[in-house]
Amino acid sequence: MSLINKAETDLANARLDRKGLMTRVSEMTLLWKVMSLVIFASAWEIAGRSGFNFSFPAFTETVAAFFEMVVDGSMGSAYLKTMEALVVGLIISLVVGISSGVAMGLRRDVEWITLPVFIVMQAAPMAALIPLVTFVYGIGLTSKVIAVVMLAMPVIAINSYKAVRNVSPSMVSMCHSFMGSRRQQIIQIILPASSSMMFAGLRLGIAEGFSGAVLAELLITPTGIGDLITYHRSVANFAHMYATIASIVIFAIVTVGSLQWVENILFRPETRSS
Repeated sequence: MSLINKAETDLANARLDRKGLMTRVSEMTLLWKVMSLVIFASAWEIAGRSGFNFSFPAFTETVAAFFEMVVDGSMGSAYLKTMEALVVGLIISLVVGISSGVAMGLRRDVEWITLPVFIVMQAAPMAALIPLVTFVYGIGLTSKVIAVVMLAMPVIAINSYKAVRNVSPSMVSMCHSFMGSRRQQIIQIILPASSSMMFAGLRLGIAEGFSGAVLAELLITPTGIGDLITYHRSVANFAHMYATIASIVIFAIVTVGSLQWVENILFRPETRSS
């Protein structure tokens, strides 16, 4: 019994040591992140104060401009207009992209017909084609939604297609050996097994869709966050312009990071402890 108790004690101590090590590693990681932000902000401040370019503001001026736009409501109003087109475009991209991707993964004939279209859309410089949308749909919400769909849908569709195609054939064969129908194979085997990669495609598609919405506002429709950048550039409020651009980067980082966290919770339980 003493040997068993000793083994249990050693195991408990090993677990405590492992938790302590993981805690120290996470603290060091957070420290390095904070230090990198401080170094970046300091370098930005020094470059802005040096006066090498009149259009490059200091970091403190940019932060002050950001809070000024938040307080007066211009930043929130711009994001609400951008999010309107982004949400509508992403809903269309999700429904059509996931449906097309799953259909391409399940049927060869659909793959032969549809896959080349999405490959061309992903490979082509779609941003350069966004101004052409204006000639057909004019300046308005429709053009912005189409711009979001043009950039987001190919990523979502191709990732869904690859997710279905990469499902283990042995799992499908096992379902078939247990007299499972084709519908049961799809609902109970293929879709659950491919959901992780589909969610990764969703994360990338949202990032691409947000880029499409901002590009449409810069190139086509003078509304939203893109119009805020264009306006402050035209009146030489460079601190406000840089603050708006920085807010876009922060918004993208927070959104993608949140989706990554949700993906880890749902599909990667081994990473929860970290």
